[in-house]
Amino acid sequence: QGNKRGQARCAMKAIKVIDKTPVLVDVPDPIGDGVRVRVVSSSICGSDLHMMATGYFGDNIIGHEFAGVTDDGRAVAIEPLNGCGHCGFCDAGHSIHCEQGFSLLGVMADGGMAEYIKVPANKLIVLPSGLDVAIASLVEPLAVAVHGVDRAQVREGDRVLVIGAGPIGLAIGAVLRGRGIAYDITARYPHQQQAAERLGGKLRADGHYDVVMDAIGSASSLKQATARVRPMGRIGLVGMFWEPTKLEQQFWAKEAVLIPAAGYYCKSPSRSFDEARTLLHQCPDIAQALITHRYPLDGVTEAFHTAGNRAAGAIKVVFDIGKR
Repeated sequence: QGNKRGQARCAMKAIKVIDKTPVLVDVPDPIGDGVRVRVVSSSICGSDLHMMATGYFGDNIIGHEFAGVTDDGRAVAIEPLNGCGHCGFCDAGHSIHCEQGFSLLGVMADGGMAEYIKVPANKLIVLPSGLDVAIASLVEPLAVAVHGVDRAQVREGDRVLVIGAGPIGLAIGAVLRGRGIAYDITARYPHQQQAAERLGGKLRADGHYDVVMDAIGSASSLKQATARVRPMGRIGLVGMFWEPTKLEQQFWAKEAVLIPAAGYYCKSPSRSFDEARTLLHQCPDIAQALITHRYPLDGVTEAFHTAGNRAAGAIKVVFDIGKR
């Protein structure tokens, strides 16, 4: 009888990309080292859409923004970035620069668009009591924003512009607001404008700024950032560039500083995920502003179609996977 119980679950539902299309598949339950997490929420990142189009994922289960509950009942978000853990960069908290090469769950290894996953114990971000695990997949994009703001050295008193009010631009706005820093923001669509205002942003791009945060990552957004930054100001690149671009001559004339940000800082006491977790807990309106659509796993086709159509009202699309 005990053996039957042990074999009761031998497969689970998960999302993989096959022929550049996201599909729901049956896969074996996760095995091996790590802490088992029953996934509750997993959200679609804009980078998922770009990588899907290139066939980048291989045979891995996708999803690097997710949260769930461990077998012993802890509600957790997951820091999906892994390094070797003992090189100089990992020891300093910069796992993305691991000398042995980093790995990202949901991209280079199995991720969280699945019913279960096993993750290293040190990648569990325990959620505070009262933070709904159904919205906690947002901790990851908020951590990206925390790291981006830190990299750009944004300080109180800086005049700040955020270019783009997609998920990362809004997350940057939420981090700035949480730190008491006023900011202006550009937003293309009415639903983005409403979300930006909800998070304290002023919908304008007026004059020059000490810091411009590019949350889009395109030739046009970088051109706009170059035009808006003050001489010797800072441009923070948080949106990922997927196509080659160029710097305008104006950039050199202004002697501006270009500061890219990738991933997160992974070491306490300044761990990006720690601030992101606290911010989401203290400010429930962040989830209300960002999460526009929710689907079950078997709604994979519609979910990804929705996520790819920002003009139709999508900001952040979340999969509801397990019970809370």
